[in-house]
Amino acid sequence: MESHTHGTVDDLDVKLLQALETDGRASFSRLGAVLGVSDQTIARRYRRLTAEGGLRVVGLRNAERLGRDHWMLRLRCAPDGATTIANALARRPDTYWVGLTSGGTEVVCLTRPRTPGDHEDLLLGKLPRTPSIVEIRAHQLLHTFFGGPRGWLGKLAPLTGEQRAALTPDTPRPGAGPARITPRDEPLVAALEADGRATYPQLQRATGLSESSVKRRLGALLASGAVFVDIEYTHEMLGYHTTAVLWITTAPGALHSVGQALAEHFEIAFAAATAGPSNLVATAVAADTSGLYAYLSGDLGRLDGVQHVETAPFLRRVKQLTYRPRR
Repeated sequence: MESHTHGTVDDLDVKLLQALETDGRASFSRLGAVLGVSDQTIARRYRRLTAEGGLRVVGLRNAERLGRDHWMLRLRCAPDGATTIANALARRPDTYWVGLTSGGTEVVCLTRPRTPGDHEDLLLGKLPRTPSIVEIRAHQLLHTFFGGPRGWLGKLAPLTGEQRAALTPDTPRPGAGPARITPRDEPLVAALEADGRATYPQLQRATGLSESSVKRRLGALLASGAVFVDIEYTHEMLGYHTTAVLWITTAPGALHSVGQALAEHFEIAFAAATAGPSNLVATAVAADTSGLYAYLSGDLGRLDGVQHVETAPFLRRVKQLTYRPRR
């Protein structure tokens, strides 16, 4: 197999990452069959990516399919309090993509409240009482153009169309109404949130259900889109060292067309329409600062309808999907 390196990984590593992004629960033997290598090779690569590349496979609740609000928070902080606040937010089970931007004086955080009360408790209760927070901006996400079940690795396109098709699970059935997670499903969802690749015996032990019941309920949750399996990893190991949040203002009539265009741009890992002073938020990934500049002045700058862009480079990511305290 010809080997091209991307940062600290080779072609097979990148293909494995995209395969897991496509179906995070696929067995090593199935992954090996699709990628043309042995299951032992897949297992060895998986262990190395987990140990060295921050790879984690995680079950996530799909806020849009569940009809739940989700929000992007911007918290301007006193410089000595930003890290403490970011870590406190990262420990919450309803937060993702917590990071420090603007030279370490701003915390950016995506929240997916499990109940309306969670959101009110955070925005109206805990955060305003935190003395280090100077300003709170909460942007409700109105429509996701790219992100969630659609992962950025697909834009690298290391897999062939046939390989992708062989791994792609059934998609949610359209028109079925909002998906549901019942109280009986909560132990199963919690087990997947801890480990998206948890085996059926492990899921049985976590839920007390029979194997057939676990398979049936898990299949229903995934097929309805209530839950999807995602991966986290470090972009740096792929050679992409610069990440920034873009707060974009468009003319109202151009909002949808700009959002759709962003979804197709290679550099965009996430894009959504928001309420608030700006009407789009996006996450851009680039090899370095010159690559970010080339994107801002090139593909993004040429889009009709873009009126203003505020760029906030990530100084440090504190949490992607899971939180592991720094030692």
